[in-house]
Amino acid sequence: LAQERCLRLCTHDQRPPAMKVINSQEFVKIPKGVEVEVSGRVVKVTGKYGTLERNFRHLPVVIEKYGKKQTVLKVEIWFGLSKHLACMRTVCSHIENMFTGVMKKFEYKQRLVYSHFPINVNILNGGKTVEIRNYLGEKCVRTVMMYPGVTCRKSEQTKDELIIEGVDIDNTSMSAAKIHQSCLCKKKDIRKFLDGIYECESGTVDKD
Repeated sequence: LAQERCLRLCTHDQRPPAMKVINSQEFVKIPKGVEVEVSGRVVKVTGKYGTLERNFRHLPVVIEKYGKKQTVLKVEIWFGLSKHLACMRTVCSHIENMFTGVMKKFEYKQRLVYSHFPINVNILNGGKTVEIRNYLGEKCVRTVMMYPGVTCRKSEQTKDELIIEGVDIDNTSMSAAKIHQSCLCKKKDIRKFLDGIYECESGTVDKD
């Protein structure tokens, strides 16, 4: 009985081996006016608004230029599982965001929302530092530092609007998130206390 029970447990725990795909490829077209350098798994992109560099050495992918005119980037994986194939599509999305950043520049717009106490914002250090005062009448000064390559400025057309611009989508979005999180209303009913800085629009500086 003991041997039969062990055999049942062994057969029950056995799982079919994961299926590996021999070769998978994804292609990303290089836009005009963008220069791309690939060294190993480090991709460097240069365009109208600057240069971005990203390291993909933590992923088992092969990145190289493809085609006669070298106008396409090929991302390739050999003997990859389903998780590896998902990483390959992620690499392509990161590279496409790099192209968009150096060509059009990312832009996030935020609005100052208040009911009684007006929120005062001072932009210092060439747009790299944001000081927030008088939030809910508080005397403390909230200081937010922008990530590298990101600047903040006040909108000239709209009152109480901030514009955050940057080439790197990660740094730009995280800078906007830092400003929003610095003005969170805590220990109060958020249905009543709606004061804060909220994102109203996101996109690129150069519109299509």
